Amino acid sequence: MELALHLSARGLGTVSPNPAVGCVILSPTGQTLGQGWHERAGEDHAEVLALKQAGQAARGATAVVTLEPCAHTGRTGPCTTALISAGIARVIYASSDPGADSGNGAKVLRDAGIEVVGGELSESADRINRGWLTAQKLSRPYVTVKIASSLDGRVSGRAGQQRWITNEISRADGHHRRALADAVIIGSGTVAADNPALTVRDVEADLEFNPPLRVVIGQTPIANDAAMCGNDQLFAQFFTHHLADVLAQLWQRDVRTVLVEGGPTLVTAFFNAGLVDEVVVYLAPVLLGEGLSSIAELTAGSFGPGGESVKLVIDEVETMGDDIMIVAHPSTVLAGV
Repeated sequence: MELALHLSARGLGTVSPNPAVGCVILSPTGQTLGQGWHERAGEDHAEVLALKQAGQAARGATAVVTLEPCAHTGRTGPCTTALISAGIARVIYASSDPGADSGNGAKVLRDAGIEVVGGELSESADRINRGWLTAQKLSRPYVTVKIASSLDGRVSGRAGQQRWITNEISRADGHHRRALADAVIIGSGTVAADNPALTVRDVEADLEFNPPLRVVIGQTPIANDAAMCGNDQLFAQFFTHHLADVLAQLWQRDVRTVLVEGGPTLVTAFFNAGLVDEVVVYLAPVLLGEGLSSIAELTAGSFGPGGESVKLVIDEVETMGDDIMIVAHPSTVLAGV
């Protein structure tokens, strides 16, 4: 299963709106007969690729899969049918498929006489596919908010002060996360202040990814020559402050994960709307003393009865040179879920 998980992660930048899945076919004696991962939406799923490698040796073998095999016909046929036709005797999977259409694969396999075991290393598998799994449950994209700030919570200093707060390592990690997102979102105020391109840079040479959709939210029209507009049809502006509507429209465009990069007004709006699933914070060892705060005023009651403070559960802490990266998620169900 660890090998299957490693394989699945290779598809994270290219498979959306599908999940990242890896599969390994094992002989009764534990020999690897075939392996594969889902590489792009519309192409063969992990199980099919692994079965093709295994060939006739798959009969009586075990399939180890990171996600419950799908039981529906989309752009490709059901993986359950492929496993049954290949004569697989046993299926071990990690995450359950919550999809209304794609789920129920375990039952289909059991009904066909195949032994099925679920939940193997499910926590690790759920982490890899957390965006897709959450999106399936909520019927909206998974929202990650990214904040790069000083230790005193500033995302900018005085006018004309340093351009970058965090270091190159942190910025490269941010670009990696941008590459794996379906869309990157900023507010119109950030466009006016910084004119960012929102392209993916400084990532590993072998990282495969589909460039994310560049999205701006706000009532101010963006000039055609703004850096983020480009000429690749990957720019969109939403003239509204109703974030749930924006996410609904992005969902219809097959966007399953979004990265909100600011500024503070937009980040705070997502928190106040209860539409934040994950927070990634890069903290630089510097005190700016003045400038924009990373979070503006939170609306009392947005996060539960009594208007208690927003409590986060830390999932990951990592040093990046002199910077510190913290990945966390809200501890309670938010108002917009």
